[in-house]
Amino acid sequence: MFVRNPENVKSQVMDMPGAKGVTMQLMIGREDEAPNFAMRLFTVEPGGHTPKHSHNYEHEVMIVSGEGQVFGGLDGSTIRPVKAGDVVFMPPNETHQFRNTSNDLLKFICLVPVTFDCGTGACEITPGS
Repeated sequence: MFVRNPENVKSQVMDMPGAKGVTMQLMIGREDEAPNFAMRLFTVEPGGHTPKHSHNYEHEVMIVSGEGQVFGGLDGSTIRPVKAGDVVFMPPNETHQFRNTSNDLLKFICLVPVTFDCGTGACEITPGS
């Protein structure tokens, strides 16, 4: 067992195409010998957003602070408002994106499988795991 605080975890800029003003902190991952899930804390600047993308694994999200919108659905056109305390379940293969629509930071925790198979053999490790 261990306890970790975001104040002590390095922040990485999300440099994926389509991302704007997003950083990620890997709170729990493969190096912690977590066999199933990686826990990541994302911070989205006002006006920022994650890339619109999809993948073949689910993830669970909890909004920690701020407010914004989540885009989802097979084509990414379903829009739902989100705020601190909300949870989001994103099924596999759903196009999704998180946007900060406020003047404050949007922070959310995202759980994803540590490993997955993209179907191409090109990806074997979940980004940020």
